[in-house]
Amino acid sequence: MAVLGMFCRGCLSRVRGLPGRSFSCLPRQMSRWNNQETCTSPTPQEHPRVLITGNTQRLMLSKYQKLNNMSILMSRKQYGTDNVILSDIKKPPPHVVSSGPFVYADVLDYKHLRELIVNNRVTWLVHYSALLSAVGEANVALARKINITGLHNVLDLALENCLRLFVPSTIGAFGPSSPRDPAPDLCVQRPRTIYGVSKVHGELMGEYLHHKYGLDFRCLRYPGVISVNTPPGGGTTDYAVQIFHDALSTGHHECYLRPDTRLPMMHISDCHRATVEFMQAPECQLSLRTYNIAAMSFTPEEVAQEIRKHLPYLKVTYNPDSVRQTIADSWPVRFDDSNARRDWGWAPVFGLEELVSDMLRSIREKRTNEGLPVS
Repeated sequence: MAVLGMFCRGCLSRVRGLPGRSFSCLPRQMSRWNNQETCTSPTPQEHPRVLITGNTQRLMLSKYQKLNNMSILMSRKQYGTDNVILSDIKKPPPHVVSSGPFVYADVLDYKHLRELIVNNRVTWLVHYSALLSAVGEANVALARKINITGLHNVLDLALENCLRLFVPSTIGAFGPSSPRDPAPDLCVQRPRTIYGVSKVHGELMGEYLHHKYGLDFRCLRYPGVISVNTPPGGGTTDYAVQIFHDALSTGHHECYLRPDTRLPMMHISDCHRATVEFMQAPECQLSLRTYNIAAMSFTPEEVAQEIRKHLPYLKVTYNPDSVRQTIADSWPVRFDDSNARRDWGWAPVFGLEELVSDMLRSIREKRTNEGLPVS
């Protein structure tokens, strides 16, 4: 069932009315779009061939990097080592090189991406390349190039090659005029960061291409994703990772958000599982192309109190950063994920108590293995 409905519904025959240039307004060869060919579904025994963009680069969105690190192991175990191809524009760390295929791929280089997809017989494309919320505000031009132009390249190639395409979205796709408690799947969004704007753009373009041309586009709005394996990288929710490292190293954490700033969060294991289950879900079960997924919602003070059940000496001081606090104040405090639960059976495993216990255990073990002191 994991691969049923892998290809878009006759997308090649449905786009024969498309103009000679792609919607990204680049002079590309899209002749296959104009013929009568239709996509042929693979046999049920055939595994998908997955290309994942943006796996290792530190500039990319940290929550996606966290998810990729786990996806490497889980997806390769499930689909076969050679069937999951990782990519980036920087030299990968040793554990990535040793885990299976890795290729250089710049999402802004359309021709090279096309060659990779064709030569590797890719059937699923997982597009993680994007800039952080706070990082994007510091470099809007680069964020626009990677988050929007890169997305257009991926959308064009997915449509041309009948790929199942996953593009993650985020809590940042909502804005101050959105319902905040909870935020439903369908509502006013209007974000005020280039990161959020680019994610809404991706959601709408994917939905448009699905309805008009049959592209099998899938998107999940991730909350803050908490993982032990990737250090914070400039995201608004990254305090919820740093506080665990600080608790076990110095016993003191300085938080850049107010103590009462409530945001939706999720353990990396739940985030990965949601993505895999969503990608495997038959198209007939999906009433939407973009879904919220939720697990828990907490404030800095609440997570600190839970940590103090294990480490009573933890001290937290608050020094709100104006940029990240403003961003956080524009985001929902909770997600309504009832559609995901109904349509494809989403259910989280980790609550706040389980998350804190797992993070402290994992970081303590990691620091011990690295010969670092543990408070």
